Amino acid sequence: MKNNGDKHPNVIYILADDMGYGDISALNENCAFKTPHFDEMCEEGIYFTDAHATSAVCTPSRYGIITGRYNWRSKLKSGVMSGYSRPLIEENRMTVGHLFQNQGYKTAAIGKWHLGMEFHTNETFELKEDFETCEGVDYGKPIKKSPIDNGFDYFYGISASLDMAPYIYIENDHFTQLPTHETEGFGKQFWRKGPTAPDFVHEKVLPTLTNKVLDKITEYKDRPFFIYFPLPAPHTPILPSSDFLGKSNTNEYGDFVLMCDHVVETISNHLKELDLFDDTIVIFTSDNGCSPMADFEELAKAGHNPNYIFRGHKADIYEGGHRIPLLIRWPNGISDTGKRNQLVCLSDFMATMANLFEVSLPEDAGVDSISNLPVWMNSDAKEIRSDVVHQSIDGSLSIRKGKYKLEMCPGSGGWSFPKPGEETADMPQYQLYDLDADISEQNNIINESPEIAKELRKTLVQYILQGRSTPGKPQKNNGVEIWETVKWLEEDTGGKVDLTHTLL
Repeated sequence: MKNNGDKHPNVIYILADDMGYGDISALNENCAFKTPHFDEMCEEGIYFTDAHATSAVCTPSRYGIITGRYNWRSKLKSGVMSGYSRPLIEENRMTVGHLFQNQGYKTAAIGKWHLGMEFHTNETFELKEDFETCEGVDYGKPIKKSPIDNGFDYFYGISASLDMAPYIYIENDHFTQLPTHETEGFGKQFWRKGPTAPDFVHEKVLPTLTNKVLDKITEYKDRPFFIYFPLPAPHTPILPSSDFLGKSNTNEYGDFVLMCDHVVETISNHLKELDLFDDTIVIFTSDNGCSPMADFEELAKAGHNPNYIFRGHKADIYEGGHRIPLLIRWPNGISDTGKRNQLVCLSDFMATMANLFEVSLPEDAGVDSISNLPVWMNSDAKEIRSDVVHQSIDGSLSIRKGKYKLEMCPGSGGWSFPKPGEETADMPQYQLYDLDADISEQNNIINESPEIAKELRKTLVQYILQGRSTPGKPQKNNGVEIWETVKWLEEDTGGKVDLTHTLL
C-alpha cells in the first residue's frame, strides 16, 4: 500500500443493471463507442477479465454481493423477485452493510434494491405473476425489513427494477409519497403499468439517485463511509437523457451506457472536490450480462456486441450471462494497477473487506466469499479461487474449475437458444467446455471427458450438501423446496438422497 496503513478507506460500490462485459471500451477492442471514465478507472486502477456474478439475473446476483453467499442457497431457487416481493435476505443474516457498520462506518444504500421488503398489506394482497401491480398495499404505512434493517443507516431508492411497480421512491422505511396515477412505457422505454407518485418521473430516476449519492458523500465526508449504489440502468426502461441521445452512434442502449459512464465521472469529480478521491475505493461492476431488450440486432448493425465474444446473455448459464466487468480504483491503496486475469466472483466482496479490516467473519457469514485482496494488490498473485458456481434464471447450476466449465443442463437454462424446452433428444443432458480452447462454448466435450465432468460434479455436490464452498463448519441451505437438481444429486450419491437435512 502507498498510504500510511489506514485500513478504513471509504468505499463506493456502483452496480450497473444489465450491462455487458463488452460495453466497456477498455475491455472490448471492437466496442462501437468510447467509455472514457470507465476506461480511466481501468488505467488508474485494476480491471478483471474473469469476474463473475453468482447468477445471470439480478435479484439472485445481488443476494450474492450483499451476503457473500451463493444465491441458490436462499429460498429463491430460480427467477427474480417483483417490486412487491417479501424479503429474500434471511432474518439475522450478516450482510456487507453490517460488516462496515461493525467497523464504525456510516452506510447507505441508494438505488435499486430488488431483494424484497415487507410492505403493509391487508387480506386482499396477493403476489401476482409477471410482476404485475398488487392490490391491498397501504403506501402510507411503514415498511419493514428494508435496507435499513439489513446493515444500512440510510436508504433511498426503488423496491425493484425500474420497469416494475410501484413507481414510488422509498426513503429508509417509508414511501416518500402516495401514488396518484398510473403510468406505462413501451418499446425500449418499457415499464409495466403501475401506481406512480407525483414526483416519480422514470427519465429522471438515474439523475435523482446520483444526486442523492453526492449528497450522502458530502454528509459522510468526515468519517469512513460505505455507499452501495445499485443503478437502475442500463436496464429497461432505456432512458438516456437528451444530453446522451445519439452520442454512442449505436442505439438508445449504447447512449444509456454512456450516461452510466458519466455517473462514474460525476462521483469521481465530487470525491476530488472534497479531497476524498485518493482514499476512496470505487468499485464498478454489473449484476449480469446484457439483456436482449438492448436490441442485439440493432447494436450488431452498428458494430457492437455488449456481451463481447461470449456466448449467451442475461439469464443464460453461458459466459455471456454471468461474466461481467469489474473495475476497481483506489489511488492510496493499489499501486500495482492494470489487468487482472485471476478468477473472481462478486460474492467475494464481503471476505475481501473483512481481510482489509483484518477481522474474521462469523462461521455462518460469507460462506461462499473469498478475499480478493491479494489480487487487488499484486497482478502476479496466485489464483485465489479454485472454482466458482453459477446459476441461470431457470435454476440450472454450473461449476467452473480452471479451464473447465460443467453446466448441469442441456441448453442455455435461460433466454438464448436452446431455451428450456427447446432442447432436442440427441443433445447430451449436460455440457462441458474447455474455456481456454473454446471461450465461445461451441464444442461440448462431455462425452469425450467424462472423468473431468465427474470430478466437477463431485465438487458441486459437496458444496451443496455442506452449505458452503469455503473452509469452515458446515451450514444449512434455505428453503423447503427440493431442488430440481435432485435427480443428478441422487445419481452422484448412489441412490435417493434426502436433502431436508441440508435445509433451514
